[in-house]
Amino acid sequence: MKKIWIVYLLLIACFALYVLDFRAQQSRMNEQWRTGGLRGEIGEKYVMVTFQMGIDYWKSGLKGFEDAAQALNVSVEYRGSTQRDVHEQITVLEQVIAKKPAGIAISAIHPSLLTATINKAVDAGIPVVLFDSDAPGSKAYSFLGTDNYAAGVEAARKMAELTGGQGEVAVVTTPNQQNHQERTNGFADTIAAEFPRIRIVDVKNGKGDQLASRQAAEEILRAHPGVGGIFATEANGGIGVAEAVRAAGGGSNAGSGPRIISFDTDKGTLDLVKSGDIAATMAQGTWNMGYWSLQFLFSLKHGLGGSSNPGAPRIPKQADTGITVVTQQNVDDYYAK
Repeated sequence: MKKIWIVYLLLIACFALYVLDFRAQQSRMNEQWRTGGLRGEIGEKYVMVTFQMGIDYWKSGLKGFEDAAQALNVSVEYRGSTQRDVHEQITVLEQVIAKKPAGIAISAIHPSLLTATINKAVDAGIPVVLFDSDAPGSKAYSFLGTDNYAAGVEAARKMAELTGGQGEVAVVTTPNQQNHQERTNGFADTIAAEFPRIRIVDVKNGKGDQLASRQAAEEILRAHPGVGGIFATEANGGIGVAEAVRAAGGGSNAGSGPRIISFDTDKGTLDLVKSGDIAATMAQGTWNMGYWSLQFLFSLKHGLGGSSNPGAPRIPKQADTGITVVTQQNVDDYYAK
């Protein structure tokens, strides 16, 4: 009997030491979090996944991702589909999951068709966050991006300013992508609620493509020759719309034609803002998206910020990375330095 009690005491002592050690480790990690000193290892790899990966739009976000990697002493990789093709992006994501990275930040080309693959990564123990374009039904821990509905609201108010609060306007968008749906809804709801003398006469699918957006704008101009403004919900669309307006005899040189509001700050769009062919573009906080995506993933990988560690600062389920309106007056501030 005495031996059994000794065994029990030893077991209790071992458990007590384990608890004390665990709490000490958690305390050290929390202190590192507070002081910004938590660092990983260079072999710890995180992956950013996009679509149409060669376009300028992703450069700022990738730079933010890389800057965070340098601060945290980890490595990163950039992958994505070459085209605006959901099946190709799913294939790329499957390949990334197979390599079991430390975490994945993904911009979803479709709000629901990637959900099963994203969930597969989470179920495999890989932290996942979404940025720029959401997949709200997935198990991804967080979404970082523009409040796209609010951006549509701001675009509507800017359009009202440009058109004198009256007349016909149209939208060129990408209807099967969550962020573009939200921008369009914010624009349409605000026009209806705040500007009764403005009427949206057409909403066209630009397919996220410059040529398709130009064709969509040409159709709008033929059907509604008096249209006073066109809102393009992404950069390729804005450039395509500007080409259509110029070809129809409008634009900055002619001093006529619909006023164009675009999205994002790639060089082609900024050049058109500077020339006056595009009246305004909505600038997203893309560097913030990349930087904080990696910070969130790193924290999740190291047991910080999630429900399993309630003592640590919590990572938000959604993070608004901001929006500003770019016009000829401030366009020079947005060129890459």
